[in-house]
Amino acid sequence: MFDFALAARLFWEFFKVGLFAVGGGPATLPYLMEIAEKFDWFSVAELTNMIAVSESTPGPLGLNMATYAGYSTLGVPGGIIATLGLVTPSIIVISVIALFFEKFSKNRRVEAAFSAIRPAVAAIIAVAIFGICRVSLFRITGEPGYQTWSPVWKTIIFAVIVFALIRAEALFSRTKKIKKIHPFLWFVLGGIVGIIFKF
Repeated sequence: MFDFALAARLFWEFFKVGLFAVGGGPATLPYLMEIAEKFDWFSVAELTNMIAVSESTPGPLGLNMATYAGYSTLGVPGGIIATLGLVTPSIIVISVIALFFEKFSKNRRVEAAFSAIRPAVAAIIAVAIFGICRVSLFRITGEPGYQTWSPVWKTIIFAVIVFALIRAEALFSRTKKIKKIHPFLWFVLGGIVGIIFKF
């Protein structure tokens, strides 16, 4: 039997993500991590796996996670409901903005509001990045309140190497010494290394 209460909860939780995650895909991460902690729809570890999948496949992170959480909870109808919950606020907000954009685009108060939102979005994304690094680079054991973080050195070393390579590639591609490498190839490289060295 279809659980309408659970469907409504799915819609509402992802509606809130879509409404408040200002700044695109990365800004949805803190909200998705909160959902992972509150409900059993997906774990934080599954979220980090989905980030890797989402970044290497078409579609925004939040949308992919909504579809995944909905599908794993209520099957195909759940995937549709959670996805609709995520995109509905954007449809409403964009429709309203389209009606009044010409009138308010040059308004000083509107410009000031957007100027203040940018640093807040940066802070939200920074918190999300910290959470992802914690789950990706450390093995967390124990119960909440008594947890211990053990660094996974193999993963940390690989992350540092990839970061250094990406920075070097960006530097040399600006000087036209080498051609810029497509981001997808970094994901492929990570997958190959993970298989070979059994990450």
